[in-house]
Amino acid sequence: MKLEDMTLDIDQHVEIKAAIGDVFRDMLYRLGEGFATPKGDSLQMILEQWPGGRWFRDRGNGVGHLWGHVQVIKAPVLLELSGPMFMSYPAINHLEMKLEEVAGGTRLGLRHRAIGFIEPAHRQGMGEGWQNLLKVVAEDCTTKTAAQK
Repeated sequence: MKLEDMTLDIDQHVEIKAAIGDVFRDMLYRLGEGFATPKGDSLQMILEQWPGGRWFRDRGNGVGHLWGHVQVIKAPVLLELSGPMFMSYPAINHLEMKLEEVAGGTRLGLRHRAIGFIEPAHRQGMGEGWQNLLKVVAEDCTTKTAAQK
């Protein structure tokens, strides 16, 4: 197995016409209880919003899956999560969500890096999945901002 087959580096961003604090709050919601598939099905995620907090899928009746832990939370500019995420095999992941104020709103950046035995199906779907998350956060914030006017 080649090293490039064992590593992953996804770097995406979106600019959102909303205040940085609003984007940060919605991002936390969308990574937690609001995390859903592109079809809108809930993934039943819980994000404990403090350093060391768990990020996990709670399927009920004692069934679940640990996705990671909060490594850094610095409202409203940074969230870092690290752990196995959705990979039930030897791999470690780091997800960085970085926000910065820009003219007219907020830039939300996402960087997902991983190393391990990354399955091809996971590799293929991750970029699209993260892009969908950014899109949903942007839509949420744009809708809320428009409603406040």
